Amino acid sequence: MDPGTVGVAPATTVTALAFVLGGISLGTVSGLVPGLHANNFALVLASIAPAVPAEPLYVGAAMLAAGVTHTFLDIVPALALGVPDPAMAPTALPGHQLVLEGRGHEALRLSALGSALAVGFAVPLAVPITLGMEQLYPTIAANLSVVLGIVALLLVVTEQTLLARLGGALSLCLSGALGVFTLDIPVDGVLPAGDMLVPLFAGLFGAPILIEALGGEGVPPQADTRVTASRRFVFGIGLAGTLCGALVGYLPGISAAIAAGAAMVVVPHRGPRAFVVATSGVSTANSVFALFALVALGSPRTGVLVAVENTGVPHNLPILLGSVAIAAAVAFVLVLVVGDRYLELVGSVDNVRLSVGVLGFLCVLVAALTGVVGLAVFGVATAVGLIPARFGSRRMTLMGVLLIPLVV
Repeated sequence: MDPGTVGVAPATTVTALAFVLGGISLGTVSGLVPGLHANNFALVLASIAPAVPAEPLYVGAAMLAAGVTHTFLDIVPALALGVPDPAMAPTALPGHQLVLEGRGHEALRLSALGSALAVGFAVPLAVPITLGMEQLYPTIAANLSVVLGIVALLLVVTEQTLLARLGGALSLCLSGALGVFTLDIPVDGVLPAGDMLVPLFAGLFGAPILIEALGGEGVPPQADTRVTASRRFVFGIGLAGTLCGALVGYLPGISAAIAAGAAMVVVPHRGPRAFVVATSGVSTANSVFALFALVALGSPRTGVLVAVENTGVPHNLPILLGSVAIAAAVAFVLVLVVGDRYLELVGSVDNVRLSVGVLGFLCVLVAALTGVVGLAVFGVATAVGLIPARFGSRRMTLMGVLLIPLVV
């Protein structure tokens, strides 16, 4: 075959699709199980990749598909159980507000739209943004601490009452101190894919909501699936989330959770629907921008792409982008189908038993991934995570756990 032509072999296509569908299955599991992250599966895949009888490109396609699918589906446990993935942490409380108003089905659709728009916006924007970042990166990196410090400050001062600002400042400082002292602690869990983010985010954002839910009535009956936000609103917020997601793809040390916090600064007081669309967009856009950053700059910015690099996956952008597109299309449908049933199932279970059961599961998961030290960090993080509700502050101020370590 002429090197200048492109051919598609049926066997190759079937093999690639099989691996992508396998990745989608893994991403579905990690997205729906509270406390798990696509990075965990990516690290496991990277460790077993040498034994997989297939080209590394197919394994890489599966990893990317798992990561993208996860960014769509992680909204489901965040809404139904209150245990978000780190990237979805800022939307936990706003999303719950919609669920308590009986608009959980709408929240799921807004999240799916935010993620789908992020893919649609990020692909055409990735090339010009990559070219621009190649020029601006040295300046931005040199002033990154200042930018993150401003974001942290705005998270506090944009609180609506003096008491809330006080609680926000306290939450920011305590969570920041927790991050400074614990993020670099080595883990000693029995499973090989853990890191200290697991107990930190499960404690700061998951356990407190479950504890507070013990005195509640659980998930109320949910109304229709209609999206009440306008198309212009959803498109505008989706674009803002996508642009904030670009920060994750190109800047070292910036996580999707931090970029989601930045998105909340960009769209302050726009209501819970804006929170859900923006944070979902940030998380998914990260998958696309980080892939372009890897190809252009040669540096992986996410856990999934670190695993891709460690596996020796060739930078075949058409195949890898194709896996992202397929995963996004399938995951969009899964959010609507699986998410609605997930909410209904949680709503039919006794609230106290459910909350206690999920808390117990989190303890087991933290212990398995990070050991005894992780359990201790989980306990301290839970105590800190209870602070915002006592002051009427937004939980996003707890993002100090990542912001403060990066600033200092």
